[in-house]
Amino acid sequence: MKHSVVSLTINGAERQMLVAPGSTLIDVLRESQGLTGTRRGCEQGACGTCTVLVDGKTAMSCMLPVETIEGAHVETIEGLTPPQGLHPIQEAFLQGFATQCGFCTSGMIMVAAALLAKNPNPSREDVVRAISGNICRCTGYEAIIDAILDAAVRIRSAAHAEAA
Repeated sequence: MKHSVVSLTINGAERQMLVAPGSTLIDVLRESQGLTGTRRGCEQGACGTCTVLVDGKTAMSCMLPVETIEGAHVETIEGLTPPQGLHPIQEAFLQGFATQCGFCTSGMIMVAAALLAKNPNPSREDVVRAISGNICRCTGYEAIIDAILDAAVRIRSAAHAEAA
């Protein structure tokens, strides 16, 4: 088996890495890059736990061969967190008690980030549709939905304050 060199921009930093054939993005993120915020779940693309953003769109990193995204921009939960504190989505999840065991949280937050980047004022139905590929066995989803709607308000308020 011949390894290949793959170039990615991960959380804003350009990286070149040697990868084995068939390596998935989650393998690279967790094992060679030390970014363990992306969780391994079902490893079949059905639970959403491993969700990251690839070129701004959600992707199940457990199913994505890293060779197929050469040159892509990848954002993980670690890249979402600003140096000065928590992202508004993270704040909303914490303050809204939208986490229990926390296993699904990074995937849910990344889905929320993609949704809010595309639609800063989503309806409840938009949020439900966006998280429909992510499984949570603890919260019953209501707190997660409310947190994402709250995060949308926080982000719009921050944007309005910056514009003023």
